[in-house]
Amino acid sequence: MTVQTFKRYRYLISMLVLFIVSNHVRAGATPPAREYYEIKVYHLKDATQEATIDKYLEQAFIPALHKAGIRKVGVFKPVGNDTAVDRRIYVLIPYRSMDQFVKLPQLLAGSKEHAAAGKEYLEAGYDTPPYTRMESILLQAFTGQPQLTLSSLTGNKRERIYELRSYEGPTEALYRNKVQMFNKGDEVGLFKRLGFNAVFYGEVLSGSRMPNLMYMTTFENKASREEHWKAFSSDPYWKKLSADPGYQHNVSGSTILFLYPADYSDI
Repeated sequence: MTVQTFKRYRYLISMLVLFIVSNHVRAGATPPAREYYEIKVYHLKDATQEATIDKYLEQAFIPALHKAGIRKVGVFKPVGNDTAVDRRIYVLIPYRSMDQFVKLPQLLAGSKEHAAAGKEYLEAGYDTPPYTRMESILLQAFTGQPQLTLSSLTGNKRERIYELRSYEGPTEALYRNKVQMFNKGDEVGLFKRLGFNAVFYGEVLSGSRMPNLMYMTTFENKASREEHWKAFSSDPYWKKLSADPGYQHNVSGSTILFLYPADYSDI
């Protein structure tokens, strides 16, 4: 064997080993960690409270979260919020871990920048509260979409529709069956194929309407939303999946909210 032939032989062997190792690493690669989400809901009585919350979120809360490494925070308001008796603001916060969620209040309390920028909200008097009530929903991402995904839409942000859905299960077992329908049954994949631009899917770990799951999809406008759901309901895969005897009677109630993003929302 010549030196040149030996070198070529050694090169081919090394490439083969690299190929085998790479495939082994990919096959045994750890899947992305499932994120946690918090949905904070501010209930407001008037435009004054709404302005106070907007100012706090934009100038104090979101900058503090950015500094803490939470780069994308969503802020949404229901369509028709201006005329509602109970005005609301929804804040979507993604966390890498439960530890990050638990430590956030302490981090905010120790931030001088947050205290200064949010003074009006943080030091509001008992007779001028910035909201009527505030609630918090804690979720963990589905295995089918373990991390938050930003919308790929490019149209006018003000016309965009974010649809937040909550599906309640009649029992814990049937609720888990619906979650399995999204993951193993690949309802998540169907939404993706049909271009629903899902931001997140989450199992509710703590909330007022358990057991339930929640997810958020995005559309350019209301007309686009109607077209997408029409395509979904007539899709052959959905017809087959929804008729599967293993996935029956797993939703006892649902809530649908049409939201639009605040101008300062990251999502």
